[in-house]
Amino acid sequence: MEATDGYRALQWNAGSGGLPANETTFARILQREGYATGLIGKWHQGVNCESRTDHCHHPLNHGFGYFYGMPFTLVNDCDPGRPPEVDASLRAQLGRYTQLMALGILTVAAGRAGGLTSVSWKAVAGLAGLGVLVFASWYASFGFVRRWNCILMKNHNVTEQPMVLERTGSRLLKEAVSYIERNKDRPFLLFVSLLHVHIPLVTTKEFLGKSRHGLYGDNVEEMDWLVGRILNALDEHGLKNTTFTYFTSDHGGHLEARDEHGQLGGWNGIYRGGKGMGGWEGGIRVPGIARWPGVLPAGRVIQEPTSLMDVFPTVVQLGGGQVPQDRVIDGHSLVPLLQGTVERSAHDFLFHYCGKHLHAARWRDRDSGRIWKVHYVTPRFHPEGAGACYGRGVCPCSGEGVTRHSPPLLFDLSRDPSEARPLSPGTEPLYQEVIATVGEAVQQHRTTLSPVPPQFSLGNILWNPWLQPCCGAFPFCSCSQDGDNSET
Repeated sequence: MEATDGYRALQWNAGSGGLPANETTFARILQREGYATGLIGKWHQGVNCESRTDHCHHPLNHGFGYFYGMPFTLVNDCDPGRPPEVDASLRAQLGRYTQLMALGILTVAAGRAGGLTSVSWKAVAGLAGLGVLVFASWYASFGFVRRWNCILMKNHNVTEQPMVLERTGSRLLKEAVSYIERNKDRPFLLFVSLLHVHIPLVTTKEFLGKSRHGLYGDNVEEMDWLVGRILNALDEHGLKNTTFTYFTSDHGGHLEARDEHGQLGGWNGIYRGGKGMGGWEGGIRVPGIARWPGVLPAGRVIQEPTSLMDVFPTVVQLGGGQVPQDRVIDGHSLVPLLQGTVERSAHDFLFHYCGKHLHAARWRDRDSGRIWKVHYVTPRFHPEGAGACYGRGVCPCSGEGVTRHSPPLLFDLSRDPSEARPLSPGTEPLYQEVIATVGEAVQQHRTTLSPVPPQFSLGNILWNPWLQPCCGAFPFCSCSQDGDNSET
C-alpha cells in the first residue's frame, strides 16, 4: 500500500483503504496448494470497501481460511490510561479550535450582556449552537477511538468491542495452540502476528518487573514466553521436524516512543536511527531466526543481506506453489541460503523506502564482499543533534523534515555498520565508482515499478460510519468475548 506525503498507515477500521484485491498473498497461494491457512494477531490491512459487511480487505478475502485477532493494530488509544495516538495532531488542532470558538462565543455573549455590542441574543444562541455542533463532531470522531478501532474478530464476526488488552495475549496464544492442534494431520500455514512488543506495551502482572530493562524488557520477556509456548505445541504434536518456523520483526525500535519514565520503543544497539526512518540501519536491521530440525543446520549464522520481501517466495517454494508471473517479485527464496547450498544472498542491491520515497540503497559487491550503503535522503532529527525526531510520532519522509544529499552520503557497512563515518572521494578511492553503480541500479529498479491505487488518500483514510465493524447497537458498539453485549 503506497504511502504519499500524508498518512503512512490506516487510521481507522472504518476507512475504505486496504490491501488491494489484485495483490496475491502467500496465504492465497498455499491455500490453492491444499494448505490450511490461518492468521492470528493483528492485520492492519483494511476491512471494508463500501459496506460494513463486504469485508473486501479482510484476511479471509486474501487467502486465509481462519482469522482471529485485531483487524487494526495496537495503538495507545486502546489503553484508557495512555495519551491519544490516532490522528493525535489533528485531534489537538480540533480541540484548540473548539476552545477558541468557545472563548469567542463567551466574549460576544459578555459584550451583549454588558451592552457593548449590538449582536442579538438569537445570533449568540446560533453561535453557541454551532460551537456545540463542532465539539460534538470532534468528540464523536475521536471519543470512540478505543471502541471503534480496538476490537477482536473471529473470522467475519466481532467478538470483543472494545477489547480487553490484559486478556488479549493469552487469547492469541490459546488460538494459536488450538489452530496447530486442529490442523496437525494436514499441511498448514500459521501466521502469528503478535501485539508484542508494540506500544502501549501491555504486559500481564506475571511479567511486570521481570526484566532489567523496564516495561519494554518485560514485554519482550512475555513475548519470548508466548513464542516458546507456540513452539512447544509443535513439539508436543510431533511436528517439530516437519515444520519450518520463521521468527522476525517488521522494523527496528521506535525511538520516538517515550513517556515520563523514559524510552518505550526499544533500542537498536550500534545501529543509527529507528522505525519509520527510511534508510538508516536502526529501522531496517531486525532478527531473522529460522528453525527446521533435520533440514536446517542448528546454530548457523548467516551474515548475508536478506529482506522481509524474501518471506513471500520462501513460503511459496516450501508450499509447492509458484509466485505470480505477471509482475516483478522483488524477493528471493531463502531456502538455498538457509540450507547452505549457496553462500551468497541473491540480492546484489536492496532499496529502502520511506513511504513512496526512495531514501537509500545498498550494494553487496560480490567480488570484494563489501556492503555499500548510499543515502539520497535522510530525516532531519529533532532537536538538532538528537538521534530521532522527538516530538513527532515518526520522522517525515519528505518536505522540510528531510535533507536531500547531493552528492549522496556513502557508507561502507562492512567496516562501519553504525553509519558514523560518511566516505568521500578523498577517503575512499572507489567513491565515484560505487555512487555510479548504485545510481544505475536505482534507475533500473525504477523501471520495474508500476502505479497502484492510493490506499492512503484522504478519501480512503477518513472514518465512515457505514464501514464501521460493530457488535451491538451502533455507535455504542459493545460486546465481550463471552457474547455478553456489555463492556467488561
